[in-house]
Amino acid sequence: MLCFLRGMAFVPFLLVTWSSAAFIISYVVAVLSGHVNPFLPYIRYPISKLPVNLFSQQFWVGLRFALKQIKGTLRGLKSGKVQILLHLYKTTTVLFIIKKSNGDNSPGCLSFSGAATMYTRYKIVEKQNETSYFSTPVFNLVSLVLGLVGCIGMGIVANFQELAVPVVHDGGALLAFVCGVVYTFLQSIISYKSCPQWNSLMTCHVRMAISAVSCAAVVPMIACASLISITKLEWNPREKDYIYHVVSAVCEWTVAFGFIFYFLTFIQDFQNVTLRISTEINDDI
Repeated sequence: MLCFLRGMAFVPFLLVTWSSAAFIISYVVAVLSGHVNPFLPYIRYPISKLPVNLFSQQFWVGLRFALKQIKGTLRGLKSGKVQILLHLYKTTTVLFIIKKSNGDNSPGCLSFSGAATMYTRYKIVEKQNETSYFSTPVFNLVSLVLGLVGCIGMGIVANFQELAVPVVHDGGALLAFVCGVVYTFLQSIISYKSCPQWNSLMTCHVRMAISAVSCAAVVPMIACASLISITKLEWNPREKDYIYHVVSAVCEWTVAFGFIFYFLTFIQDFQNVTLRISTEINDDI
């Protein structure tokens, strides 16, 4: 069986593949359509133009159609993983409806999958800590809260486009990047605390390295972005703010793909884990 089909490993796997496809495909389509400069646009700029939004809508139509075709087959099975896939189908239907009314919502969908991954990671660490205590539970909880706040920032980015309301959009991006970087740093510390029982030392080093690079990149990203006096998609190298744009864009791509590679390290941890949803009915209500 493929590694990403074991346990809950498909959750971070979907997040990594989905986010990578969203960033790269949107960038390629936007560049080929001539709507952004191929040399280092901000990672969130390619989805600010209508043709990319239309492409993304067609992608969602195809995705929902494919899921609908396998829905009947999944209903005949009763494993926990299949039930989770059915819940994902229902969630995708809701996201499709939202998308039809609000335009492009790729970052919003990524925020949902990111929140699901972070919550699953929180439950894994919680259970590991109950089995063999290695850290205060508050540390894990703070990490989850910051991660979810970062996901809210992604939702803001999805619903307020850069050229329409730049202040709100940039505020959401700031929230997403800063909280995301702090989340990776805290999770790296948790990994070291749970080593060697729950994590290998190599995994801890990789996570901390990615976190360190992201932390180092987010500071110049914010600093240079704050020095740019105008928001636009196309830049001329002779413009005075061009160097700030380049530095900020490089750092933004670095941080974004740092998140992707960081979540990729979760796959092994998720392989031996299953989540179950229990329902209790209170007769007193």
